[in-house]
Amino acid sequence: MVSEGAAERRTGTLRAEGALSAIASGPDAGDRLHRVIEQALVFAGAAFVAVYAPGEDRETLRLIESAGVPRTLFGLRDSYTAAGGSPVADAHRGGGPVWLGPEELAEGAASRRVPSGGFWLAVLPVHGNSGGCLLAVTERPGGFGTEDRASLELIAEAVTCPVPTAAATGGELPPGAFTLAMDSGRVEVGDDILRLFGLGPDDFDGKVETLLGMTVPEDLPSLMSVVEADHMSIGDRELEFRVLQPSGPPKWLRLRGRLMPAGEGHPARLVGTVADASTLRPDVTDVARVQRLAAALATAGTVRDVSQAVVAALRKPLRADRIALAELENDRLVVTVLDPPEAESWPELWRLEWRSEWPDAPVRAMPTLAAALREGRAHIWPAGTALEPALADVGPGGLAVLPLPAAGRMAGACLIGWDTPHDFGPDERALLTASAGLAGQALMRARAFDAEHELVGMLQRQLLPRRLPKLPGAVAVARYLPSTAGLELGGDWYDVIPLPDNHVALVIGDVQGHSAGAATLMGQMRTALRAYAVEGHPPDVVVSHANRLLTDMGTDLFATCAYVDLDMEEGSAWCVRAGHLPPVLRHPDGATEIAEVEGGPPLGVVAQADFPMSPLRLRPGTLIALTTDGLVESPGADIDDGMDRFAHALAASDPAHLGLVADALLGNARRSDDVALLLVRYDGMALRPLRESWTVWRVPEAVRHARRFTRRTLRSWDVSEGDVDVVLLVVSELVTNALVHTDGKVRLDLTLMGGRLRVAVADASPRTPVKPTSIGWEATGGRGILLVEAMSAVWGTLPVSGGKQVWSEIPLDR
Repeated sequence: MVSEGAAERRTGTLRAEGALSAIASGPDAGDRLHRVIEQALVFAGAAFVAVYAPGEDRETLRLIESAGVPRTLFGLRDSYTAAGGSPVADAHRGGGPVWLGPEELAEGAASRRVPSGGFWLAVLPVHGNSGGCLLAVTERPGGFGTEDRASLELIAEAVTCPVPTAAATGGELPPGAFTLAMDSGRVEVGDDILRLFGLGPDDFDGKVETLLGMTVPEDLPSLMSVVEADHMSIGDRELEFRVLQPSGPPKWLRLRGRLMPAGEGHPARLVGTVADASTLRPDVTDVARVQRLAAALATAGTVRDVSQAVVAALRKPLRADRIALAELENDRLVVTVLDPPEAESWPELWRLEWRSEWPDAPVRAMPTLAAALREGRAHIWPAGTALEPALADVGPGGLAVLPLPAAGRMAGACLIGWDTPHDFGPDERALLTASAGLAGQALMRARAFDAEHELVGMLQRQLLPRRLPKLPGAVAVARYLPSTAGLELGGDWYDVIPLPDNHVALVIGDVQGHSAGAATLMGQMRTALRAYAVEGHPPDVVVSHANRLLTDMGTDLFATCAYVDLDMEEGSAWCVRAGHLPPVLRHPDGATEIAEVEGGPPLGVVAQADFPMSPLRLRPGTLIALTTDGLVESPGADIDDGMDRFAHALAASDPAHLGLVADALLGNARRSDDVALLLVRYDGMALRPLRESWTVWRVPEAVRHARRFTRRTLRSWDVSEGDVDVVLLVVSELVTNALVHTDGKVRLDLTLMGGRLRVAVADASPRTPVKPTSIGWEATGGRGILLVEAMSAVWGTLPVSGGKQVWSEIPLDR
């Protein structure tokens, strides 16, 4: 069994190998060697790392690259004699690694200048080109472990010592290169550098002061730290600065330089390149970046919008490898944006806490972060800082944690991480601090907006169906998206209403405006349409009744709706439009059709309006799509074009998965208006019911005629005699009750489907039969409903066209 520590060490080696591969496959910007040896700081726990290479005379090993803390802390020199007895020389001559601890170092000359404290030294030979050695120092207890040594070996294999450049040896300079003599200040520059400074070859006097005089005064201190030998350590330096232009804003330039130590007959030289950095600096100053971030946050309405604005403003300018922004809720950081979004790019603890679209992580698992949030100020940890695993893996090359303050409390935190060691300059720190304050205030505003918007959405969703019913021979899905343009309630709605005889009513509508009044009216219209439909009215009567109701309310608002009565048995439908968009049909062959349906005016406009019915014919596999104008209408575009786009998107969809179809159709929806979408796929009924009806005339032998009709029908359906007797008893009681207690027409309906027989008797009275609570022996009536209840699996009543229908379902032994 492999221990967790061994697995973690193997993971470190794999990550080091991956980082080195990425550097090797990436473009060579002139600092590849520096980036390679920096990996020792990250993956081997080194405090200092350097590369020594043979000089021109091959008799000395000179320091050509370094990273980490100053070498003088460990008494290391900038050159060693190749034939001497130093660890660097031993590794170079022997061709094998040298590992030394504090005791061995104390006996050697390499540590005589060490002030105090123990450290461990590793020197590994570099094979290839002109040779050389990789030197690493660590102060961790125990020195370099097995995994650290493996990482150092990988890094040594990736090191390629450069051959001395022309700039260092006095040859011809490349166009973008320079060489500066540190003792005299004389500088030789390539033609490209002169062009960047706006100088011609005849205009430059060869003095570094001439170039410094053309820079922006605020950038001079950082430049002087590079060109003065006392402030420049051996190794690479990178710096961005601005030069003044004859007209327009200053130009950003990037300097990369390496100090070459002095040798016999020549002084120390600063060798490097200068390139145009304006493409990496889209803004003139960091102040402009902050201003741009402030402008983006001013228009960010939601928490996600704020988070994305912060990522866009910080990650690219800071060249960060990952950035996360999280809200602080109680003791948890609820992450709203991860960039990059892949879970594998983030610490294991965060992946374990991955719960939904975005993860959240407990603050208590990251005490360093918790302390930063308590203090309320930005914290920056360079490469090699010992942090808890949940934070160390976010930024192995450097980590910045920005608490986001707002209204006297912490609204959240922003974590910025680098994979390779990152140098935090003063301008960068100022940018981070300013951005944190802006983001905190914006996050608080967005959180309040999100909370209010969620409340609005919750109230509106309560007015819509909580779930759609299961339909015989069809599948229905619906989606509703509230507007994000404001906090007012909208008026879009949808409904699916099961009706008798395997009919279903599909309704979609939109009330004018966005307000509490519109939402209230929407709820009233949805309830009214459902009530009229359940009563058994045809589609045109249902819509006419709703129109008259809305007109009588005396409101200034109107509504549009589309109503489709779908017969699941026959595959036919009747559609009525009241100022609404027509249905879109997707046929089984993938062709789409915007149904040609006659329309009436919107509801609530004309009291006595006509609402004609238009027929629709559906084959199994046909998809019916009903939507509101928020999905197809856009400013400056005709709504017919939007309907055509909607039909085209429907044609390209897979109707087998209606949920995915609905989500895809809503993918491009404008959020400035509410959107309702209702999709129904008609599949056809695999088992169609058997139906027969009988009009019961009010004659003395009416009940006998109803029983005879029932017996004849059940025999034709092959119902057993034992079941027939039960059904005849129920028919007798229901028909007798209708004839005795009501006036007008009486109709008997028999329906057989799936081993259940439904007996329904409709009459003209709206009064529901009442089951007696107790019956004495002397009573001559009142037992009919009790007999029906005893014989039926289930029974009930429902309103039908001003009257009612009493029904009973009886399981048959077929």
